[in-house]
Amino acid sequence: MELKAQLLCENDITRILKRISHQIIEKNRGTKDLCLIGIKTRGVPLAHRLAQNIFEIDNNKVDVGVLDITHYRDDIEKDAISPILTDTKVDFDIKGKTVVLVDDVIYTGRTARAALDAVLDLGRPQKIQLCVLIDRGHSELPIKANFVGKNIPTSLDEIVAVKVSEYDGENCVAIYTK
Repeated sequence: MELKAQLLCENDITRILKRISHQIIEKNRGTKDLCLIGIKTRGVPLAHRLAQNIFEIDNNKVDVGVLDITHYRDDIEKDAISPILTDTKVDFDIKGKTVVLVDDVIYTGRTARAALDAVLDLGRPQKIQLCVLIDRGHSELPIKANFVGKNIPTSLDEIVAVKVSEYDGENCVAIYTK
């Protein structure tokens, strides 16, 4: 892979997450019955950052969960997945709540579809919304994010890499060519 461009730096990501936090509060008319669930891997720290921003803006804590969608994916052979317990950790009831699924990038929509299935197995929320840092286009399913940090049109031979300090030691978004 060859670096084509760095698209966002740490300050850009921080600013975008603040804006999205305001949008989440505004769209949902506050934080009552609101929870965030980060899709493993990089959606998890983004969900925690959004929750912290929401607390700073609205002085209300929102629950944050972790969703492992591995067993729900339709693009992985079922036999290739070990039937061991997943790393999903949602320690609160989602029944009747507004669940905001958080991910780093939406591409084909298949991760979001798998996340919807996984959330519905946890309970029956009032509403499910999707929040992504980057929408790179190329959706294969009729799924669209409610909250988007940045739209980045890409070609099929490009890779959008979101790096977060919790996993990568830095915060940035870059585009690579295959």
